[in-house]
Amino acid sequence: MRLSSPISELKERYQIVVIGSGYGGSVAASRLARAGQEVCLLERGRELQPGEYPDSELALAKETQLNTPLGHVGDETALNEYHVNDEMTVLVGCGLGGGSIINGNVALRTDPRIFAHPDWPQPFRDDVPTRLAQGYELAETMLGTTTYPDHFPTVPKFEALQKTAAALNANFYPAPMNVTFHDGPNLVGIEQKACRLCGDCMTGCNYHAKNTLIMNYLPDAQNHGAQIFTEIEVHHLERSDGEWAIHCRILGNSDAAKARPERIIRADLVILAAGTLGTTKILFRSREAGLTVSQQLGHHFSGNGDVGAFAYNNDLPVNAVGTGPEAADKPPVGPLINGVIDTRPQVDNWEEGLVIQEGTFPSAAAFPLAKGLKVMATASGKDTDKGLLDKLKEKYREWVSFFRGPYHGAVHHTLMWLAMTHDDSRGRLVLEKDRIRIVWPDIGDQPFAQRVNEFLRRGTAVLGGTFVSNPVWSLLADRPMVTSHPLGGCPMGEDAWRGVVNHKGQVFTGEGDTAVHDGLYICDGSVIPHSIGVNLMLTISAMTERAMALLAEERGWQIDHSLPG
Repeated sequence: MRLSSPISELKERYQIVVIGSGYGGSVAASRLARAGQEVCLLERGRELQPGEYPDSELALAKETQLNTPLGHVGDETALNEYHVNDEMTVLVGCGLGGGSIINGNVALRTDPRIFAHPDWPQPFRDDVPTRLAQGYELAETMLGTTTYPDHFPTVPKFEALQKTAAALNANFYPAPMNVTFHDGPNLVGIEQKACRLCGDCMTGCNYHAKNTLIMNYLPDAQNHGAQIFTEIEVHHLERSDGEWAIHCRILGNSDAAKARPERIIRADLVILAAGTLGTTKILFRSREAGLTVSQQLGHHFSGNGDVGAFAYNNDLPVNAVGTGPEAADKPPVGPLINGVIDTRPQVDNWEEGLVIQEGTFPSAAAFPLAKGLKVMATASGKDTDKGLLDKLKEKYREWVSFFRGPYHGAVHHTLMWLAMTHDDSRGRLVLEKDRIRIVWPDIGDQPFAQRVNEFLRRGTAVLGGTFVSNPVWSLLADRPMVTSHPLGGCPMGEDAWRGVVNHKGQVFTGEGDTAVHDGLYICDGSVIPHSIGVNLMLTISAMTERAMALLAEERGWQIDHSLPG
């Protein structure tokens, strides 16, 4: 069943318009609809359902778009959207459900010590043990957070991570994840299937097992009366005659889009939740059209301390290549992420805490792995073990991968490291030629990158592999970073001098210390003023749960949180 309505049903006015369908937008739409309000949700990407996600090289290429300094390449609604910049490349999901489609759906809570940082407004800090904690609980329930079942097959990549943690005396546990491991209807009535352990979470789950937002918050919003529309790009907002004018462009090839591609939708209240880059871009454009906002717009950008690397051609098999449509005929890979090395409880300074998870190569990108990994390992890899016999074994495994494919040999013995910690959160987003760009000189030389790489090098030595640091560094002379966890750009602050929104997500007018625009809220990763060092999705969901509770209280609405059973 499709969640989105035809464009022909789009009205010119709604009480509430939510822009974006990632974690912030989906939570907001669900809660406001449950409060009995008229809600319309607009999403720039397409609606893809399980069975429609890319599972081949050609399909993955078609579902990839690039935003570069020279312009845009690819379909503007393609699922995987890369923002390529000199200092940092960012991957975001474009589609109904936002980043939930392509992430690992790992549901980790943020270390509470982080919220004591002065970048966070005091009223938010006061709510950490109360309203925010309740937000975490509500989100975990709705998203179906669980862990890998004991009765499911063991997976080698989990065991490799566990072995690494034990050797380095690091805290380790199974990843809390939003994945279903049984057949049947979920809490909002959507039929789901048990995970097939194919490992293709990163390109979209085709088996109804991953608890993306189209499995929970979004159908819940629709069940309570919200209308959902896809392939609508919001350009900017204006305040006019006591209401909000949302300037849109209808994408796609429908008759309605061709007949009238430019639209203005009016609303009493707007929830801007287009993601860190999308929301900041819309607010930049809105400022150019006359909307007053804080001068902090674009500041406090962070890549969440993301560092990616490989332990290539280890002594033991890892089996970290997705199997996709061939899952029934190949050994189980497991979900994208199964385990967590978490040093946060072991360090006194939270900024030095590391969260490290194992990743999985999607089956749609498996074909070039043997050659690609070999090139990167040769260019910048550091073999962590020595000896003639070991070298011969490594060479043999490389040849096996070349001739038998990525499910054998060196690739079969390669572990993907996914690490998060803390950068200085002082990157900047700017709008250049109507494109959002990242300005952050020398981000690759910050101490956090070296600290993480040293830990991962030691971890690779435990496995007897070749350590390949940030793969992009293997190919480029400068040291750009890569992140799938962008945050900031519209940071929270005590006032307009220190932030773009207040602790509730209300947008400052920029004309007074704490004055806000009536009926304009931001609920996504852009409001987070500092790196949090874990996967973003659960904290964004919890923060939005809190923001919607405050909004409902302020307006005298009652959110019904009851669920069947």
